[in-house]
Amino acid sequence: MIIHAGDISNKGAVGEVEDFLDWYKSLNFKYKIFIAGNHDFFLERASQYEIESMIPKELIYLNDSGTTIEGIKIWGSPVQPWFYDWAFNRKRGEEIRKHWDLIPQNNDILITHGPPHNILDNTISGEHAGCEDLLETVKNIKPKIHVFGHIHEDYGMKEVANTTYINASVLDIRYRLVNPPIEIEYDEF
Repeated sequence: MIIHAGDISNKGAVGEVEDFLDWYKSLNFKYKIFIAGNHDFFLERASQYEIESMIPKELIYLNDSGTTIEGIKIWGSPVQPWFYDWAFNRKRGEEIRKHWDLIPQNNDILITHGPPHNILDNTISGEHAGCEDLLETVKNIKPKIHVFGHIHEDYGMKEVANTTYINASVLDIRYRLVNPPIEIEYDEF
């Protein structure tokens, strides 16, 4: 299984999304799951019909939705706290909590574009950009794994209270490919 935690395009153009889908479809994994991120304007603006029409059946796109693969329950959301004027922004508090309230209790793997507060969310300016409400939801749900990206400068893995948090951002702050994809064995958890 491969999981992509968002920003499948640079400026959100439909051609960029199509290029990603062609590439992702070609990868040698049985299951290929992805969510959108703050760069993916097309996926935020497109109708459900447009999105379903363009995504190959070999790929699983999650947008405040879930899937079960070989008994593993997975949920994904592209939403993150307001960040300049990008896609899938939500105001902190009630507006963003509506998305986190959709996450089921019995979730094994959670994929969000943005990180939870104070976990692999440190920006270059030293600010913690993660979402406090997401952190509370994750503490309550207790997924085995929480995968995210968005904050390029805090790539890595960290275990807190039996949840493995993964900031899988392979790009640095200047959008250079500097970090390798993170590989884990699920049965270790």
